[in-house]
Amino acid sequence: MADLTLWGRISSCNVQKAVWVLEELGLPYRRIDAGGEFGGLDDPAYRAMNPHGKVPTLRDGKTVVWESDAIIRYLAARHGNGGLWSADPAQRAAVDQWLAWANATLYRDWIDLFWMRVRTPEEDQDPVGIEARRTRTAERLALLDRELAGRPWLAGADFSLADVGAGMTLYRWYHMPIERPKLPNLAAWYERLQARPAYVTAVCIPFDDLAGRLAY
Repeated sequence: MADLTLWGRISSCNVQKAVWVLEELGLPYRRIDAGGEFGGLDDPAYRAMNPHGKVPTLRDGKTVVWESDAIIRYLAARHGNGGLWSADPAQRAAVDQWLAWANATLYRDWIDLFWMRVRTPEEDQDPVGIEARRTRTAERLALLDRELAGRPWLAGADFSLADVGAGMTLYRWYHMPIERPKLPNLAAWYERLQARPAYVTAVCIPFDDLAGRLAY
């Protein structure tokens, strides 16, 4: 039986990724609110687990893992029986390349857009900066739209960690007060994600409480 504890506030997109995978795998776990209004990240006990003082952090028995992509890979490898992250090197690489792309390319402008359009008070917002980031995020999502034209999931015929990495962005993308291009394949993928109870539980969380709040 897994003995899993996850530290992190559910409003954190990186925590949402970890919760999503825990829920997909049907694992029993305990989540402890940490970070943001909950604080605790500078506590010596927490820093002993995660020297960077960020969320999420996972403890599985005596094993501690930090950084969201390391956590979801660990969970899939340790508890997933190959279902989300194959042991086959070629199939694993097909997933890993999308995880790396999401981190290096998609997230950068997407998270800036969220901070500038949602978390920044309206009187302090920069319309030019917002539009630049909206445009670049739309371009990255248009690439996903093209890739998804011939397959149901990002890395192939089956749902995988690749869908977790990029799919985590879609709830906020579709609910931010911005103009969005019509991307039918992306929209269909989002509908498939919303049909997964784990996605709804972990990711489809209103963010009204974050509006106009620059502090974590």
